[in-house]
Amino acid sequence: MNTTLRRISHALASSLSSHKFIVCHPERRVLCVPRDLNPWCPQHSSVNRPLRAFASLLLVFLSLAASLASAQQPPAAPPAQTQKSIEAFLRSYFALGPNIKITVGTPKELGNSGLSEVPIEVKSPDGSDTVKMYLTKDGRYLLRGELNDLTGDPLAENIAKFKLANTPVLGDPKAPITIVEYSDFECPVCRSLHDALRGLLPNYPQVKVIFKDFPLEALHPWARTAAIAGRCAYQQDPKAFWKMYDLIYDNQDIISASNAWDKMLDYAGRSGLNVDTFKSCMSSPQASAEVDASIANGKELDVRSTPTLFVNGRRINGADPHVLQQYIDYELAQQKAAKK
Repeated sequence: MNTTLRRISHALASSLSSHKFIVCHPERRVLCVPRDLNPWCPQHSSVNRPLRAFASLLLVFLSLAASLASAQQPPAAPPAQTQKSIEAFLRSYFALGPNIKITVGTPKELGNSGLSEVPIEVKSPDGSDTVKMYLTKDGRYLLRGELNDLTGDPLAENIAKFKLANTPVLGDPKAPITIVEYSDFECPVCRSLHDALRGLLPNYPQVKVIFKDFPLEALHPWARTAAIAGRCAYQQDPKAFWKMYDLIYDNQDIISASNAWDKMLDYAGRSGLNVDTFKSCMSSPQASAEVDASIANGKELDVRSTPTLFVNGRRINGADPHVLQQYIDYELAQQKAAKK
């Protein structure tokens, strides 16, 4: 990362750490809450470093409550003018030069919440990303956060988006607590999660883990090869997938882009798979298409970093075993109370 981009990144981190906010408007039944203060892992984001500098905050200047509560608001500027203003602000604030293309979509009103959703696409020579921001009705304040409708069930909405057919399952398929893991075999934080699960799961027979591929190819050159290998293992023997899973994470340090193919063949043999069949699968379009489908499903759930977990629909970004245990214990307590 060059000096200018590093400075932008530091400025973003500083802004994030100093702005914590929750704005609740019961009369509009909208809750505005920030995402994780660092929603994308700084080393494992799906965008490159220049884009992370932009996307890890995509900002906001806070007095949202004052704006939403105001009974009188000046008329908003025309959409085209507002879009140009947002782009100009972002370019100026984050020092984004002409090599970074910013496309600000047309603001779309969110019911009677007083907010409009604004899709923003950012492209650099190395990759692209799209994020959502929210604009107050008067066009004055811009918010990067998460909106939750207090009349809905966000956990159920997450669960409804999962596409879990033909996915590896570890544990009792009927277990009442489901962890859906979107992960990348080359991601070091994902390896930490693998190690944490290895220690945690034996204590929780009520938990099953479902694995979903989300290789970050722009950052991890052999992650897709490993993801395809996992799919081929699963196709041949679902139980063998978890042997491959362990072998890849346990040997992550010795795998490289140049040796990944040979390593996958080696691990397939050590997992008890027919290596010739496995090799044919690795070269076929089916496994690759399944990886693409898993990535697309993750994007439907706004997965942007690895690992991203959902514990019965509750999102966790990262591999903190204490948070994971907290979520599991909470679910167990809720289920126990429901039986009384």
